[in-house]
Amino acid sequence: MNPLIELNLSLILFLPWFAILGALYWCYPRTPRHAARRLFDIAALALSIVAFLISIHWAHDNASVGRGKIWPQVLAASLGYGVWLSVMTTAFFVRRRWLRRRAAT
Repeated sequence: MNPLIELNLSLILFLPWFAILGALYWCYPRTPRHAARRLFDIAALALSIVAFLISIHWAHDNASVGRGKIWPQVLAASLGYGVWLSVMTTAFFVRRRWLRRRAAT
């Protein structure tokens, strides 16, 4: 397998799922839609992808190959998805709190 594909296999496999969840994050709630919210959403999505890439590369480099050649891929996918999901969950709750405060003023 091409080393570049092997290193980024988790991203290739999870990209459709990230696109679906990212689109849902972007679309809901529908209002309010102002420039600050769009900027926050873009930053959250970008940060989640960067955190995912860092975590899968770290996991791939630090996984023990004594368990087999597939283990680095399994570890990278599991850890990467957890990191991506934790960043997006945090962004969701921060955004929700921020929008509620902004609506109350």
